[in-house]
Amino acid sequence: MMKISKTRKTLTTLLALFTAVSISACSTNQGTKGTTEPASGKEPTPAPPAAAVNADQPGWKSDNKPITFDWYLNFSWFPNKWGVDPTSQYITKKTGVNINFIVPAGNENEKLNTMIASGKLPDFITLGWYEDAVKKMIEGNMVLPLDELAKQYDPYFFKVADPAKIAWYTQKDGKFYGYPNASSSPEDYKKYGSKFIGNQTFLVRKDMYEALGKPDMRTQEGFLKALQAAKEKFPEVNGQPLIPLGLHEFNENGNSSLLDGAQNGSMLANFLAVPYEKDNKLYDRSTDPEFVSWLKTFRKANELGLLAKDIFIDKRPQMEEKIAQGRYFAMLYQRTDLAKQNISLHQKDPNSVYIAVDGPANAKQEPPTLAGPGIAGWTVTLISKDVKDKERAIKFLSYLISEEGNKDLFFGEKGVSYDVINGKDQFKPEVLDLRNKDRGAFDKKYGSSFTFWMLMDTNLNLDWEPPSVEPIKQPEEWTRGKTKNFSQYDNIVPTGNSPEGIANSKMAQAWGRALPKLLLAKSDAEFDQLFDKYQKERQSAGLDKVQAYSQKEFEANREKIAKFTK
Repeated sequence: MMKISKTRKTLTTLLALFTAVSISACSTNQGTKGTTEPASGKEPTPAPPAAAVNADQPGWKSDNKPITFDWYLNFSWFPNKWGVDPTSQYITKKTGVNINFIVPAGNENEKLNTMIASGKLPDFITLGWYEDAVKKMIEGNMVLPLDELAKQYDPYFFKVADPAKIAWYTQKDGKFYGYPNASSSPEDYKKYGSKFIGNQTFLVRKDMYEALGKPDMRTQEGFLKALQAAKEKFPEVNGQPLIPLGLHEFNENGNSSLLDGAQNGSMLANFLAVPYEKDNKLYDRSTDPEFVSWLKTFRKANELGLLAKDIFIDKRPQMEEKIAQGRYFAMLYQRTDLAKQNISLHQKDPNSVYIAVDGPANAKQEPPTLAGPGIAGWTVTLISKDVKDKERAIKFLSYLISEEGNKDLFFGEKGVSYDVINGKDQFKPEVLDLRNKDRGAFDKKYGSSFTFWMLMDTNLNLDWEPPSVEPIKQPEEWTRGKTKNFSQYDNIVPTGNSPEGIANSKMAQAWGRALPKLLLAKSDAEFDQLFDKYQKERQSAGLDKVQAYSQKEFEANREKIAKFTK
């Protein structure tokens, strides 16, 4: 399924509330004080022999001596520190575990690859499941099998872990190394499916859209007319040029709003309800006639002066600044990625917010098929072979994935950020008010509501989450009933240094080069020439072997899912 920003960066209700979110080697154990100083280079002290383990009792309760783990997050936008807020302080007091987060200052892939090349990793590593580095770390024997750690030190892990998620992430060697967050199994769909919402939206600035008479933007003609009308009626926003259309940022593999070449993820294709398969065979969505026709519509938009140069060069920080200024008219964008800015706009003027409306559609005007939560989740967390204390690490991981750990991370400490109100656990009124008004300030003051989302269970959260308020509510509700479970299409794209992985990487980079040129083409004829050239590049890079690999993995996924649902 689609991976936003390689994508499923999100894909859950909770991300709507997150803030826009130096690599060092493992530090020595420093009690409850975090550090980013590099380690001395010594090998980690071996853990003492484990005491008798009890599969019926949470292992973390047997030892709460102070220990600090280094935890690498492969997300440069993550802004929070452990230990500065009451929630993380409460968890450290309860478990004895303090966390020193290590977050890359710049390009995540460069930092992570450098760290892998060094041969030494921090204690915990969290990254998108779709990243090449996951395979590199497993195949390089740089991370430990979680099943073996659990059997040896904390069999209680198997009471709180989801067997379907374990099975999904079990490798060909019969072991599993990473546990996901924001993951929903087939059983979860049966239990919670009616409550699931999506993240992919077509957004417009409310006041402008209404001033234009709420135009229908589902057709290519209506789409272009609305963008043109917005530019003519609102040429400037507070003295700065209007940006008629916003997309996710362009990168070396394309753009996830249109098509991410590395993962074949596409918001546009989902809005057009382009199928992933036909007659049990994977379908090449990138060559679908309606998808290509809509790409030409985006090209036409540029010809009409409706694609600002900003969208080709801006990265997320620049985009967030312009969203906060209300400079975009329309956006094919994840609703959660602008939630913080939308709250700020709402506080200034409720009519200036971004709302979700029906966007690009296929010729039959069929409803979109948006990516819902899948079993792969968003991220996976792994434990390094260099971890300073294997026993404490797996016990802390067990705590974090348990209902108790998730509740602590969501609600925080009773009496501080939540209490029993009307017979139900709820955030205290002043706490919820701050969360709704300023998520960044909330994170620093309270640290709850999954400020620390590394092992969040978004299904448990459905029973805890208070009702949404504007401006979060409207885009959220728009997605309800439009999401699909695309788990069978996850983990099917080859990665790493295999022949198929190298071929897929070449194809993705070819698309990354081609996409801007396609949009900037001066005519449909030039577009066709460029598109044909790209197709030839795909073929020469090894398209056939990539498709054969993906088909095999897709079929294996279906078999795996069938076993879950028996």
